[in-house]
This record gives sequence, C-alpha cells and structure tokens, in this order.
Amino acid sequence: MNIRDDFPHRVRHIDNTWITLSDGTRLAARIWLPEDAEQHPVPAILEYLPYRKRDGTAVRDELTHPYLAGHGYACVRVDMRGNGESDGLMQDEYAPQEQADGLEVIDWIASQPWCTGKLGMMGISWGGFNGLQLAALRPEPLKAIITLCSTDDRYADDIHYKGGNMLLENLGWAATMLSFSAAVPDPQLVGERWREMWLNRLENMPLLAQTWLAHQHRDDYWRHGSVCENYGDIEAAVYTISGWGDAYMNAIPRMMEQLTCPKKALVGPWIHKYPHFAIPDPAIGFLQEALRWWDYWLKDIDTGIMEEPECTFYLQDGLPPAPKYDVRPGQWVRTHGWPAPDDEVETTTLMLGDHGLVARGELSESRRITSPLTAGSLQGEYIGLWYGADFPPDQRRDDGLALTFDSEPWAAGLELLGQPTIEVSLASDTDGGQLNVRLCDVSPEGESALITYGTLNLNLRNDPGVIELPVPGAPLQIRLAMDLIGYRLPKGHRLRVALSSASFPLVWSPKRRSDLTLLAGTPRLELPVSRAAHIDMPFEPPEAATPCRLETLRPGAPKRTISEDVGSGEVTVMVEDDMGDVRFVDHGLRVDQRAREIYTSHPTDATKTRAEIQWTYRASRNEGAGQFSVEVESRYELRCDETNFYLDASQVAREGDRVVSERQWAHTIARTAI
Repeated sequence: MNIRDDFPHRVRHIDNTWITLSDGTRLAARIWLPEDAEQHPVPAILEYLPYRKRDGTAVRDELTHPYLAGHGYACVRVDMRGNGESDGLMQDEYAPQEQADGLEVIDWIASQPWCTGKLGMMGISWGGFNGLQLAALRPEPLKAIITLCSTDDRYADDIHYKGGNMLLENLGWAATMLSFSAAVPDPQLVGERWREMWLNRLENMPLLAQTWLAHQHRDDYWRHGSVCENYGDIEAAVYTISGWGDAYMNAIPRMMEQLTCPKKALVGPWIHKYPHFAIPDPAIGFLQEALRWWDYWLKDIDTGIMEEPECTFYLQDGLPPAPKYDVRPGQWVRTHGWPAPDDEVETTTLMLGDHGLVARGELSESRRITSPLTAGSLQGEYIGLWYGADFPPDQRRDDGLALTFDSEPWAAGLELLGQPTIEVSLASDTDGGQLNVRLCDVSPEGESALITYGTLNLNLRNDPGVIELPVPGAPLQIRLAMDLIGYRLPKGHRLRVALSSASFPLVWSPKRRSDLTLLAGTPRLELPVSRAAHIDMPFEPPEAATPCRLETLRPGAPKRTISEDVGSGEVTVMVEDDMGDVRFVDHGLRVDQRAREIYTSHPTDATKTRAEIQWTYRASRNEGAGQFSVEVESRYELRCDETNFYLDASQVAREGDRVVSERQWAHTIARTAI
C-alpha cells in the first residue's frame, strides 16, 4: 500500500467533539477537515458506528478519513449512543432510535460552517447497513452512499439466519457484542464520569441473542431496516461493494436489479474489510475510486464514473483448497447492469442423473441423503473477519458425508458469474429438516475446493415468513439459489454437487436428525456462465494515509481446530479469535481482546448440539491523564431439545482487582421455525 501525506489540502484533526441531540444526548465524534474548510466549505462524509472510534476502528480510520479530508472533504466518524464516549444506552442493532439519531447527526453536519450542506455516507457492515437505512429515510443533505458488506434484507443475509436456518454466527456475534458493548469510555476524553457511564452500560446490557432467537422467521422485526421492503424509498446514489470472502454478496444482484436510484456494484476477492487493505490480494485503490464517486455526486465533477458499465466483478482462479489465501489470482470483468445481458452471462443446465452431473439424463431411482449431524465441519467461517484461517479447506471429508454428483472434466475450463441454482424434488423423514448444497471444484488429484453453497430450512421452504412443516415422506419441490460467485474452473477439473442434510457449525442442527430422499426425476443445476470480456485491472494501486502508531505487546493469533470423540462420534469445532494486545502510542490506551468459540454436535442426537463462547476484554492506561485498568469476562452458552433453546450468559467486570458488576442471564426460548 502506498502511504500518502502529500494531499492537495492540509488536514486538521479534531480528536473528540460532541454532537448534542434534541433529547440532550451527546454523541462523540472525530472530525478530519481541510485546514481552510471554514473559509472554503466542503462536502462531508459520515461514518456512523458502535465500534468505538478511540480504539475499535482507529487503525482503519487513520488510513481512510485523513486521505479523503486531504482531497477536500470533511470526514466525520460518530460513535452511536451507548458506545465509545457517546452518552446513553444501546438496546439493539438498527433500532429506530439509532436511525433517528443518525438523521439528527446528518442535519448537524450539514449546518456546520465548514460544510457545503451536501453529505455522503460510507460504511462497512453495520455502517453499510445504516447507510442504506438512512438513505431510505431521504434526509435532504444525503446525496450518495458507499455501502460495503451490507444487505437490503436483514433476515436473508445478515449474521442471524440463512435460508431460514439459524447461523451459529447468530450466537457468535451476540457474544462479540456483549464484549464490545462492555468497553469503557476513555477517561482521557470524558473525565471522571467514565466510571458512571461504564457501570450504567454494564447494568443495562442487552442480551442480543435472546432477541434474535425470539424471531426465527422473517417477521416485522426483520422487516424493520430491510430496505427491500420498498427499494423506491432510496433516491440517493448507491455504490454497493462486497467480496467473495465475505457473506453479503447476495444483496448486490438484488439491489442492482431493484433499486431505481443511480447505482454501481463491485465484488472483489476480499474478506469482510475495506478493499484497500483487505485480503486476499489484489487489494485496490478503493480510496481513489471513492473520490471519483464523491467528486461526481458531491462536487458535481464529471469523473466518468457513471459512464462505465454498472457492475465490476473479479473472477477468482480455482486454486488448491486452503484455509487462508494471501493472494487470489483471477480476472476482472464488467457487466452492463444486473441481471447481466445474455451476451455477458448465459445459463447452462446440467442434470443430477444416474451418471453424475450431465448435460442430458435423469435420475431413474430415488437416492438417500443420510448425513450425520456432524457433517459440515470443513465449511469454514461464515464470514471472513479477523484475517485468520477462515476459508474452507479440502471438502473431501464432508463430501463423503453427502450425496454427490460429479461432472466430466471440463477440458476448456469454465467461468462462472452469478448464483448457481438447484431444482430438486425431495422428501424428509420427519416434519422438519434442512437441505445443504455445495458446489465444489474437483482437481484431477481429487482435491475438492468449495466454490459456493446454499442452505435451506425445509420449514420455510416456500416463504421465509411462513412456517410450513413438511409432511414426512411427502414430495417437496425445492428451488435453492446458492451464493453469488465469480469463479474460473481450471481446465481438466470437474464440478461436484454435494447434497447433505446437516452443515454444522455453519447452521444449527434441526430439532431432530432428518434424513432426506432425493426423488427420481429430473433434478437439475442451473449454472451462470460468464461470457463477459476480460479487462485489465480497472483500479489504481491502493493508497492510504499514514497509519496510527501501535505498540504490539502480543500479536493476535486466530486459529480453528476440529476434533472428534471416537467413542461418541461427537465433533467439536473450536475457533480462537485473538486480536492481540496493543497500545496506541499517541494517547496511551492499551487494549487486549480475545475469544474462544466451541461448537459441538452429535452424529444422531440433535439435542446434544451445543455452543459455548467466551470473550475477554482488558483495557488500561498506565501513565499520564486518564489512568485506569479494567477487565470484562463475557460468556454465552446455548443448548436445546426438540422444543426449546436454553440460553445462558454471564458477564463479570473488574476495575483493578475489584468486581464492580456481575450479571447472569438464563432464558428458555421456544423453537418455532428451526
């Protein structure tokens, strides 16, 4: 990455300022301005998050916001109420209060003497969500957004449910937020009231998993904040971005098809990070691309960005399966919108027949899908988040626990761009169950690399908002779209479709083991084949501002291990997310965060599915103004039987060696849809 400090404008940084809302709540903000912005006002770019500007996003903020400010923008990074140094309490994600506060923040920024009155919003994940949500409310100053790794449908694509099945990330992220929300306001910024603010947050800590578990199908809770309820609400221009190592790519084709506002899309090889410092490479000059967008929409400069084809995709080359890639070779293509014209993406149909995955044929006899509930341990992480070994390794073990159909080798290779879709008729042995479909790249040596996948809760097979229990043995007509993908199958490799009735710990087990029968007939796979012309790298090399200074006291060491109990057959997947122990040199804040997630399943007994997650957070400052030392231990456990989920949690906070807060939760939540 090219680090720049030779910007057209000198930058002034305001480390902490307060935005006072109409109810008296003060939100804390960092602001970067061109030095002469009061004399020559500029447009503003807002990023609005709960993740603590002082430490949580400080590293990426220093790379990004001074760069944009140096090119003539006011950049404002705001912590939501109840987070960082902001007043108040946060009760849930994407709540009406969050959106109401965001509208007031936009009005405040637009009224400042250094702002022209025009705004953009930029954000990834949470910040990408609320960019869409606030755009749907049409605040007059908001002219354009860049939304990364986000979704238009909170039920379909977030970390809670997928295909109507409950993701284990639902519990994982609830545990993460239980720890993140327990972080202290920095005494250096808020003074002695930090302790009162912190204890108030701890004593009013929401148990997010309880809320999310109570809404197991797509009801009004999930409709709130899902802009797909009325795409026409959004009039501001939208640039939507994701990566193949992320989990939010499926929102992009929907938004590109349904939004009526000006729009563009970009999908690269990246995990859940901004594209100028994401892995795998190639990283891109995202900040230069953002400037082209902002200059066009906020400064009325014709940068040519809206004359280019609407969608840019990176087609990844097939590689031997590995849990981590630093570089992913591939090829860039562009399409004229989405759905792409037929001369850019066409559909090829293959049959799941007696002789594998074939161009013509049928399945003359029904076949059983009898996966143990331990199938799926090689799925990899649902979302690549912490730069760890999160990608799926060789799939052969899980392929052996599935019903598979292989194609002949593709002599010329194959380029895919879109959502492969399977259409089958099947029956469940019980009044429930789930179908999991993986599309794999099988090398001549037999290695099986995951290309893409889909999962479906058969209770929600026709409509994610309507629970319809299957009749045991009765035929079910299923059409399941797998995740959007851009992929180049190497010459001589085969495609494999693998059907399983479990995928743990990607999704929670059904209420009882439910084997399936793939019924005889004409089950089929629709493949989106790319015919789009290859183009040279369409972006400049990545640039950024000078990174903040960190002292690493212990480097992070994320890892994932899988073990099996030979006697019981139970499989345990353990994920350790260690973010290291670091000190911010400029202000002395030291932060140490680590987590351990343990997921266990039994091959036949679904009531033995369980999860335990522990987070440790430590923060301190040992010298200068604002000295303190705190530690918070947070824990979640989830168990089940056929009728209920049993959710237990605890949190213990210490200041120095003294326990200052101790909470316990225990909830029984009825199983309704899952």
